[in-house]
Amino acid sequence: MTDKTVNILLVEDDYLDIMNVERELKKINITHPIHVARNGREALSMLRGEGGTPKITPAPSVILLDINMPKMNGLEFLAEVRREPEFSHIPVFIMTTSNEETDRFAAQKLNVTGYIVKPLTFDSFENSHSSLDSFSLFLDLIKLK
Repeated sequence: MTDKTVNILLVEDDYLDIMNVERELKKINITHPIHVARNGREALSMLRGEGGTPKITPAPSVILLDINMPKMNGLEFLAEVRREPEFSHIPVFIMTTSNEETDRFAAQKLNVTGYIVKPLTFDSFENSHSSLDSFSLFLDLIKLK
């Protein structure tokens, strides 16, 4: 086991969805720090350490990202992250209630790592619209081996 800190950035504006993600991660014994941003602008401030917001250090190992948010939506945030060399490598998993092909296509063009349809429940992941490959990759990225 390594001493490497694994940070998770959750970009989500819905309080109940935030609680759900935190609960589901605890269920599978994921106890890494979860940094919560309520929109894309806030998430960028957390990544960059701007506007008096402390910078997430080390940078998140993974980002869980809602698409539909105020101020800066998930796809706008993802486009900005992909333009910045310091953050462009971070795996991003889109979480959304939308099952729209246009959202999936836009996310794929921005090199999204996985696409998860909410509500997020790891217990019934195999029965959801999410890719089981995405789930396995997510676990590999956040579990320390």
